[in-house]
Amino acid sequence: MGIFGRKNDETTAAGANADTAALTGDYTIDPAHSTLGFVARHAMVTNVKGSFQEFEGALHLDGTDPSKSTASLDIKMDSITTGSPDRDGHLKSADFFKIDEFPTMTFRSTSAEALGGEDYRITGDLTILGVTRPVTIDLEFNGAAKDPFGNERVGFEGKAEIKRSDWGVTWNAALETGGVLVSDKIKLNFDISAIKNA
Repeated sequence: MGIFGRKNDETTAAGANADTAALTGDYTIDPAHSTLGFVARHAMVTNVKGSFQEFEGALHLDGTDPSKSTASLDIKMDSITTGSPDRDGHLKSADFFKIDEFPTMTFRSTSAEALGGEDYRITGDLTILGVTRPVTIDLEFNGAAKDPFGNERVGFEGKAEIKRSDWGVTWNAALETGGVLVSDKIKLNFDISAIKNA
């Protein structure tokens, strides 16, 4: 299914346009059914996974012109979790995210494009520690459905890679065997469910 409607052998052009028009609109991201995650290499030998538990966001989908679609996210840095309270506390400290001074990480899209099939790409400004830099997210559209409560939902999966040092997150420790404790490259992953606004 393409981002703005499915077309099969029995679907007329008019029907496809109707599907497209039906998905156009404003959506609110549902945090209870969405995940904002990240992966960092630890000690050069394993991956540590984490996520943010508290965030809010909005999408605008344009079925006529996907390039006019937009997205925004506000993420509470205090909600970071990696499965280790000690590690989470370190990430919230002045060594990393300085959450007392910078409690929120934000993303604001600046452009969107259709890549063909289910694939899309959105570029925007990611702000961490007061530093704003562009990031590009590759997205796959998972479909649209009406849930049992009558909500019209859309779903996306996304991924991106960033260097945390680009945002001034530079703390590290050298390993005796060479290399560093925490990778500079961070993989971001998103699993988004959004509800169409009434």
